[in-house]
Amino acid sequence: MAPSFLSFLKMKRRVLWAPWRMEYVQNSDAFSVCIFCAKPGENLDRKNLIVHRGNHAFVIMNRYPYNSGHLMIVPYRHTAELSTLTGSECSELFQLLARSEQVLRTVLKPQGFNIGMNVGKIAGAGMEDHLHFHLVPRWTGDTNFMPITGHAKVVSEGLEHTWEKLVAAFPVSTSS
Repeated sequence: MAPSFLSFLKMKRRVLWAPWRMEYVQNSDAFSVCIFCAKPGENLDRKNLIVHRGNHAFVIMNRYPYNSGHLMIVPYRHTAELSTLTGSECSELFQLLARSEQVLRTVLKPQGFNIGMNVGKIAGAGMEDHLHFHLVPRWTGDTNFMPITGHAKVVSEGLEHTWEKLVAAFPVSTSS
């Protein structure tokens, strides 16, 4: 027997809605070059929102964030499969993921995180040919009615201001 609508509402299902990202996902085929390959080579870290560079991977802010401080941890090498990463690349990706979490805890003081990777277009990867981790800070009450009724996401701080704070908080070296 199907649950009633009222019982469904009482389940308190938590959903991270981001309908404004559909434009980005639908237009991801429009990129003529891989942004994760191109942006680090431009050496315009502020403009490109790169907050930290390692030897095998880098940390970049998501220009279309689910929340303030939404970071991506990306290997420099263009690959779509985890199994093709070297041990050094895997190690640094996870080190940068952990350091990014620590930096976000210090700078933005989130109450939790969503950490994930979408592998393949069918799984939601906007950049399906270049794997990357997403690290999304979460706070109680960070979802509201605006995306549903106003088709707008409230991001509490400008990307450039958040970039400045994150760059200042990252350690200088990625070596252990």
